[in-house]
Amino acid sequence: MTSLAFARPTLVAIAAAMSCLAAQAQAQDKVLNLYSARHYQTDEALYANFTKATGIKVNRIDADDAGILTRLKSEGASSPADVVLLVDAARLWKAEEEGLFQPVKSGVLQSRIPATLRGRDTGQGSAWFGFSTRARVVVYNKATVNKDDVDTYAELGDPKNKGRLCTRSGSHPYNLSLFGSMLERQGAEKTEAWLQGLSNNMARAPKGGDTDQIKAVATGECQVALTNSYYLARLMRSDKAEDRAVMDKVAIVFPDQQGAGTHVNVAGGAVAAHAKNRAAAVQFLEYLAGDEAQGYFANGNNEWPAVTSVKPANPALDAMGTFKQEAVPVAAVGANQAKVQQMLDRVGYK
Repeated sequence: MTSLAFARPTLVAIAAAMSCLAAQAQAQDKVLNLYSARHYQTDEALYANFTKATGIKVNRIDADDAGILTRLKSEGASSPADVVLLVDAARLWKAEEEGLFQPVKSGVLQSRIPATLRGRDTGQGSAWFGFSTRARVVVYNKATVNKDDVDTYAELGDPKNKGRLCTRSGSHPYNLSLFGSMLERQGAEKTEAWLQGLSNNMARAPKGGDTDQIKAVATGECQVALTNSYYLARLMRSDKAEDRAVMDKVAIVFPDQQGAGTHVNVAGGAVAAHAKNRAAAVQFLEYLAGDEAQGYFANGNNEWPAVTSVKPANPALDAMGTFKQEAVPVAAVGANQAKVQQMLDRVGYK
């Protein structure tokens, strides 16, 4: 009797311990480690809603794109990263080429994200997916420039605009993506001649960011510039008098509306090559393609949702209106960046 009495609590204790371990293992499975180059307040609600819907906790590490790629390479197979969010097609392509992502084959992602906005399909799926888009637009001084002289990308390299153009560095990923698109559209010879034209037309040496180019146009330092659309949207939505004064002096044009369409870039995500929580990672990417998440993801940086049926609730984007997008796949744009950089070196576009 003593033996049996001793055995019962032992078995109960073992069963309780096993149950506890199972619960702990399940809790460990309910985790997603995210490396993100996005730093927007709306993302907090995005991640909280994912956790609420799935029970999966999101552990986030923030850095810029370059910092994330460096970290992934240094960590190698020991990296805890499950999902990586980056903000440029050229950087997404580079990470794919360096083996930092793994392909995902998902019916949800394939049906919701247009083929032009995701990585090339290797047969095992795509290595990354775009979740929001921005346009590379032209901003010009309303008092000094005729819109018809700057409503195509080609015209920015035309001698009629000599001494008028401002841009950030030609080697910045935003410009590399546009130039890679032009290479895909018109071939190497025409693209290099166009880049030479851009370099010849500079009002001053390339410097600063996109907001600096917009302000330079407003002050008259230059007359026309290239910028991502969301920089304009930020100024349009600003409460600062100086920002409103800038927007009063400039106008925007979506280039090539009678031709191939305006170049668009993406912010996107991928499953990390050594993801320990792959199922949760795929679930998170599919969540980002949902209607509600698309709104949060895009509006966080004044962008357009990748899912075309989702309309952003953003007055600045509404004010810009609709436009024709180019059909060049963003994966091809990223793949062209090395060739474009060589062209930039040859023509002296720093």
